[in-house]
Amino acid sequence: MAAAVEAAWPDVDLSGVVVAPYGYAQTCSRIQVLEAGHPLPDANSLNAARKILSAAQGLGADDLVLALISGGGSAAMSLPVDGVTLEDKRITNKLLLASGLDIRTMNAVRRRISAIKGGKLAAAAAPARVVTLAISDIPGDDPTAIASGPTATTDVDMDLSGIPARLGPKLPASVAELLVMPAKRQEPGTSSEIRLIAVPEASLKAAGEVARASGIRPVILGDAIEGESRLVAQEMASLICEVGEPTVFISGGETTVTIQDQAGRGGRNTEFMLALACELDGHPNVWAIAADTDGEDGVNLGAAGAIAAPDTLQRARRLGLNPQAYLGAHDSGSFFEKLGDLVVTGPTRTNVNDIRAILVLPQGGQLKYNGD
Repeated sequence: MAAAVEAAWPDVDLSGVVVAPYGYAQTCSRIQVLEAGHPLPDANSLNAARKILSAAQGLGADDLVLALISGGGSAAMSLPVDGVTLEDKRITNKLLLASGLDIRTMNAVRRRISAIKGGKLAAAAAPARVVTLAISDIPGDDPTAIASGPTATTDVDMDLSGIPARLGPKLPASVAELLVMPAKRQEPGTSSEIRLIAVPEASLKAAGEVARASGIRPVILGDAIEGESRLVAQEMASLICEVGEPTVFISGGETTVTIQDQAGRGGRNTEFMLALACELDGHPNVWAIAADTDGEDGVNLGAAGAIAAPDTLQRARRLGLNPQAYLGAHDSGSFFEKLGDLVVTGPTRTNVNDIRAILVLPQGGQLKYNGD
């Protein structure tokens, strides 16, 4: 996004600073590009947040602040409020990622303990004009939830008093104290215009057009599907029926994985895919893919997601792999890695949430291949 701004405004007097997850940075000549931790914040996340906040301060009414916001900013740009340490935030983020909470609630927690989220970055830029260009990775495209809304405010903060009990005794006391405080009405802050320049729905429609051009009927189930990954997989499997023509069921959104104990490697998309494969149990006419559009599903998996085919379980059992055991251990990433069925894209440098596609070919069905 920063590189695109530099290319679009070659003659504009601009400067700035942005942060991206490790491996996602691009070289810019006038904008400083930093890298930091994701999905867990680290010391570089703290440093980036301080530099970005500093760049937004001390401006005048004639200045323009262009905020480039996308999913992942909650971790990559992290500045805790007074009384909360970076380690407190890291622990909280780990608990959130394993909690099964939806992304809006998780980002509401992050806003509550942040000195830069929830519109605080825009407030620091006053009286300058703030224009936000945002890439949405949030079901429903709520600007306050994209990267926890550094330039967006809500009328009333969410009631988070029940979250400490949900996250358990490992939640730092400093964070728990803030979460049980009554929800506050937020100040409107500075004038901040927000424009969504890429959204999940557009990615699903684009995938549908690719399918249609190949002679496959696309059925788009929606871009805001949420819930436990394995339960969503069960519901998706129930949609599979005999169809009269090649059909692909396409969906987006952000499922969750609730982890009680230690988990293996993987993310919500690989868990969805393993649960779907188990439900289909070798269905002869179904192929599927589930992946995160930013190229990284889960923590340190190194893959965007996984694929499944009619022979997935058969090949696994020939290798001595027990699919149900891997699913129960939340170790779906290891399962698909051993099969060679992980989807490895590397950094895509965009993030419009997850995409799932389930292809159903009727017996004797033919595909029209356009050569692409």
